[in-house]
Amino acid sequence: MSKKRLIGSVTSVKMEKTAVVSVDFVKMHPIYMKPVTNTKKFKARDDMGVELGDRVAIEECVPFSKTVTWRVVEKLKEEGK
Repeated sequence: MSKKRLIGSVTSVKMEKTAVVSVDFVKMHPIYMKPVTNTKKFKARDDMGVELGDRVAIEECVPFSKTVTWRVVEKLKEEGK
């Protein structure tokens, strides 16, 4: 079974070895047929040292703690640079 892989932007790096990553999901509204954006935040293990605003890929893994079940796989690009 393959692991889920999501792409999002880092919104918080205040914890040690943990980054909060916001992922946007776009889907069509069933009645109005307009795109609706939903945002979900994931806590991910950060061994790479990502910074606020970085675009990263996260992947499912075994739990590191009660709330951290994702890990940062790669840094794609910096938003403001």
